[in-house]
Amino acid sequence: MSPAVGPYSPVRRVGDWVITSGQVGVATDDAGTTALVPGGTVAELHQALQNVAEVLAVEGATLTDVVKTTLYLVDMGDFAAVNAVWMEYFAQNRPTRSAVAVAALPIGARVEVEAWAYAPVTV
Repeated sequence: MSPAVGPYSPVRRVGDWVITSGQVGVATDDAGTTALVPGGTVAELHQALQNVAEVLAVEGATLTDVVKTTLYLVDMGDFAAVNAVWMEYFAQNRPTRSAVAVAALPIGARVEVEAWAYAPVTV
């Protein structure tokens, strides 16, 4: 799991809910360097969604548990490409989604994804 780029928790469980902080397309290489993946919005979104899956797993949730997402985009011109990638991850289980145009994102990211998952705790 890539480290947070600020002073916050990447994921929190509150009862049956698992909430992620916004995830951008960062990855950590074999040398331990964390940086945005190259390739622009599409590549960053793939990595951001992989990061969402990784932080959900920390609390025992998966992408199939996701019921609400917020997508932040620097360029709404990327919307169609983003939707194509989105369907690769959420073809069967389509969570609700808000898409918000923003002027900028941390570390120069082009896209950020936040997710809420419902994953009841089993006893």
